[in-house]
Amino acid sequence: MSSLEFRDISKIFPGVRALDRISFQANGGEVVAMLGENGAGKSTLLKILNGDYKADGGQYLLDGEEKHFRSPLEAIEAGISIIYQERQFVPYLSVAENIFMEDIPVNRLGFIDFRELNRKAQEIIDVFQIPIRAETQIRDLSVAHQQMVEIMKAYRRNPKVIAFDEPTASLSDAEIDTLFTIIRKLKEQGIIILYVSHRMKEIFRITDQVVVIKDGRFVAQLATKDTTESELIKLMVGRDLGNVYGELDRNTQMGDVILEVKHLRNPWVHDVSFQLHRGEILGFAGLVGAGRTETMRAIFGADAWKEGEILLDNQSVHFRSPREAIRAGIGLATEDRKDQGIFAIRSVMDNINVASMEKVSKGQWLVPSKERETALEAIQDFRIKTPDEEKHIGELSGGNQQKVILARWLAADPKVLILDEPTKGIDVGAKAEIYQMACDLAKRGIGVIVISSELPEIIGLSDRILVMHNGRITGELNPKETTEAEILGYAMKETQ
Repeated sequence: MSSLEFRDISKIFPGVRALDRISFQANGGEVVAMLGENGAGKSTLLKILNGDYKADGGQYLLDGEEKHFRSPLEAIEAGISIIYQERQFVPYLSVAENIFMEDIPVNRLGFIDFRELNRKAQEIIDVFQIPIRAETQIRDLSVAHQQMVEIMKAYRRNPKVIAFDEPTASLSDAEIDTLFTIIRKLKEQGIIILYVSHRMKEIFRITDQVVVIKDGRFVAQLATKDTTESELIKLMVGRDLGNVYGELDRNTQMGDVILEVKHLRNPWVHDVSFQLHRGEILGFAGLVGAGRTETMRAIFGADAWKEGEILLDNQSVHFRSPREAIRAGIGLATEDRKDQGIFAIRSVMDNINVASMEKVSKGQWLVPSKERETALEAIQDFRIKTPDEEKHIGELSGGNQQKVILARWLAADPKVLILDEPTKGIDVGAKAEIYQMACDLAKRGIGVIVISSELPEIIGLSDRILVMHNGRITGELNPKETTEAEILGYAMKETQ
């Protein structure tokens, strides 16, 4: 039986001790969860295992043999496959080319054998039961299907160890069921499975052991069947969070209509109409592909539309670009944080100020003192964990990146702020902070739209819920009176 052991693994970045003598063991045939708040060190540990980072202390052993991978390729050759939270693919290549990236079949002349490549890839796709073709370019797939291709790539390598870092963040319930079926098959084959997720239901559904990490230190390793959700949360955050939604300081003074959408249509959105009030948190629920994100992109000027009307402050608007929408007072925190939400190689300061450059400028020139003052104020107000304002945002945890994005939009003084999956891949402690931040925005009179695939989140955070299916709104619900089952019913309902 295979085994993986971490012994006193430490990693130090400038100003941050990311890992402090982490030690635990994982065995083949078991699914071991790695649980902890954002910034606890889970992803750093996986990057050390994968050869992306070099540990500053300690060692790790695979099947009793000490390893020190100098690159991800060495890790792959040794049987290590890591599926990171943020996708790793080449968008202009096909599904098949991405799955077989480092092992593409060639013919006798040394050219790519596309027929054999597509055949082998389609066999794997059929195992996953996903309705995509091997020849399709990755960029043409939905976010959910792109993530499934990442999993297929790892599955194809027949690894000794496979680690999943938030693999279900973009998947529907049906796709999650498929993924878990694959994980169980891997488990039966004796593969070592590490599983990072902030979704407690998944932890108790698929894992055998739970390793809790806090502030870069090992806290506990428990059998999943012998623990509870409340115990794990307390170990993660050091306190009992209680009823997160019940403790929110909400806005109780909703104003008049700030945004009205009338019969909006484009290829993905079909006759969508709704109103948003000042100080309201309006939740949008629905399954993957329901049209929620597409509706918001049309409002924000990121996607074109020709039919319908959008009114902002009772004035008809038709934004041709996100820049126009931002100038008019609409902000959008995108679902795809890595590719569309942050400038990964720029500083926290730059990412905060990018949507409100005129505030930190004099004429055509940026004023460094104003930039720094705005950034430091935001870092304090939003409790962003960073050594300083010059830190590259790509080096922060997902939760802290999301706080930077919220700080960015608040600095831009929006009238309407759209939050698309705002807690995707974020731990329970950071979620509670972001929920309160959304409530604080509403208390300022900002109209807030929240898209979320987590039904407890939609019910607990929203003042009103709209449900979409196939590009249409199929229901409007009162969160105080509805249930998850009722929302799902509308999410699968065909309108006449």
